[in-house]
Amino acid sequence: MARPASQVAIRYLPALVGAVAIFAVSSMSRPPIPEILEFWNSDKLLHAIAYAGLATLILIGARARTGHLGWSARLEAALGATLYGMSDEWHQSFVPGRGMSSYDLIADTAGACLGAFVLGVLVLRRWPRQPS
Repeated sequence: MARPASQVAIRYLPALVGAVAIFAVSSMSRPPIPEILEFWNSDKLLHAIAYAGLATLILIGARARTGHLGWSARLEAALGATLYGMSDEWHQSFVPGRGMSSYDLIADTAGACLGAFVLGVLVLRRWPRQPS
């Protein structure tokens, strides 16, 4: 059973926080990357991880809205994170030292799908739902 709108909105707050965190990091000309993660194309791995996390956070709200982890909730999470990735790549075109990258968007999309269809589902199946 779906929740009241106010409870659903609260469930989307973690996704909002995640999106703000991604925006903050992508606003930096040179984001701090731990030395252990500095290797050829490591930024693609970091993009995928960030968007897998964002999709998982969106899935929390989508599950509250739909009442289950069905395909519509998973699709919402994947599309939501991917669309945010598109807007973030555009945003980076205005940041000195950064730019739009189709390869970054591919990594964002791959991470979003991984989060929405695999990782997020595994996490949320083990996370008990709150009673309505």
